[in-house]
Amino acid sequence: MQKDFLNAVEFSHLLLKENVEAGDLVIDATAGNGHDTKYLAELVGADGKVFAFDIQEKAIDQTRELLKMNELSARAELILDSHAKIDQYLTQKISAAIFNLGYLPGGNKEIITRSESTISALKKSIELLKKNGIVILVIYSGHSGGEEEKNELLDFASALDYKKFNVLNYEFLNQPGTPPQVLAIKKRI
Repeated sequence: MQKDFLNAVEFSHLLLKENVEAGDLVIDATAGNGHDTKYLAELVGADGKVFAFDIQEKAIDQTRELLKMNELSARAELILDSHAKIDQYLTQKISAAIFNLGYLPGGNKEIITRSESTISALKKSIELLKKNGIVILVIYSGHSGGEEEKNELLDFASALDYKKFNVLNYEFLNQPGTPPQVLAIKKRI
């Protein structure tokens, strides 16, 4: 049976599945509606922990409810704060971090991720990565400010030392509009 290419979220989840094991510590830098937090909580198992960040109380509440419905609450710490402050909440090595950039689906489209805080959080996430750890960014750029954030992230990732990191950019080139793309940074050493 032939299958189409994976969309951005499916591809990001495949990367997470290949890089996260039971007992790991991981970050969901943008909790949003809680789907990545839930997926990560399933991957880390009862002995792991997800640190999920969001600046919107609505996102934290939705994530909390989704985890509760799936009996995964004990596996996650929900943090109502900017992902740029990751280093104030954990110093342990992580195996993965995921960012879904843009705005909260179903939320206020004026509240968006911005390159300054995202790059700050990305730098801190990379510092926390253990060897072979991965940071994944699902970049939605079809909103005001989105293209700027995408370009600054691509510039930042392109400049990373290839001896220390592998950087992958996964995007559809022939789809209408601005389909999301995945930027993945894997620590080599």
